[in-house]
Amino acid sequence: MDNMKKSDFYYELPEELIAQEPIENRENSRLLVLDKKTGCIEHKIFRDITDYLKAGDCLVLNDTKVIPARLIGQKEKTGGAMEFLLLEKRSLSEWEVMVRPGKKARVGARFEFGGELHAEIKEILENGNRIACFEYDGIFEEILDRLGEMPLPPYITKKLEDKSRYQTVYAKIPGSAAAPTAGLHFTPGLLDEIKAKGVSIAYVTLHVGIGTFRPVKTENIIDHKMHSEFYILPEETAEIINNTRKNGGRIISVGTTATRVLETVGSKFGKICADGGRTEIFIYPGYGFKVIDALITNFHLPESTLIMLVSALAGRENVLGAYNEAVKQRYRFFSLGDAMLII
Repeated sequence: MDNMKKSDFYYELPEELIAQEPIENRENSRLLVLDKKTGCIEHKIFRDITDYLKAGDCLVLNDTKVIPARLIGQKEKTGGAMEFLLLEKRSLSEWEVMVRPGKKARVGARFEFGGELHAEIKEILENGNRIACFEYDGIFEEILDRLGEMPLPPYITKKLEDKSRYQTVYAKIPGSAAAPTAGLHFTPGLLDEIKAKGVSIAYVTLHVGIGTFRPVKTENIIDHKMHSEFYILPEETAEIINNTRKNGGRIISVGTTATRVLETVGSKFGKICADGGRTEIFIYPGYGFKVIDALITNFHLPESTLIMLVSALAGRENVLGAYNEAVKQRYRFFSLGDAMLII
């Protein structure tokens, strides 16, 4: 597995299949079901997911909440346009931000957003990001809600009319610059139906960074440097997962982000227990899964770390076969698109 190439994970995708807006009803997305052992494919609707879940299984969801992290403002003295993307909170008033255009954001430069938010650049980091200190009256999150925009992925060119559609219905802990998109297909009613079937629901938190969209630039994939993201696996979740395991149930991860948390903790301790910290786990074919048995996910970009993770679980040939079939059947791809169940 040492010389696996980025191009091994390429597939042809017509641009018009990249979903530019969410469909009206979340649970009406299409669902491609892939049997990871046989490579067999079924075409369903997302709400049919209940047919594949059994009493005693455990569904693990990422309850992170996307913050409207994109701020459009101007330089205080010159009025020159400036865009900030909030990446990570460093202290009460300091954030790591990505800026555009960078040349205007030297140390000491000051910017204002909507008249109620001011920022000063304190430091320039090695990767080109800045540390900005914000000044404001009131509650930062409320101001951000008024002024900020959802930082949609670069391949979505349409403005999202309803902010809540880039948010899961169970989003709780603010901190993400991108949505854990596999969870976008669930409605409160569907989750109730799943619970009524005797399936446990457990939550982890992983704040999705903008690095999730960073392309793999190295031809040999093991040379790729994975981005780092903050996660929490609570005590209660560890208990639910361990009880599921003990009673012979399956652990079904909703999304690659929840998978990264579970596999990070499983790899670190050899078991699931409460934990928190940062993860840079990079999962690609050859990886032996420690925790998850099945995965609900969206369709990912060609040559991305996410399609590599999915290929580690279901086999590269099976995954590429399923993706080519999805293209043929004109599924909707990427963040606002359709879903896949690997079982």
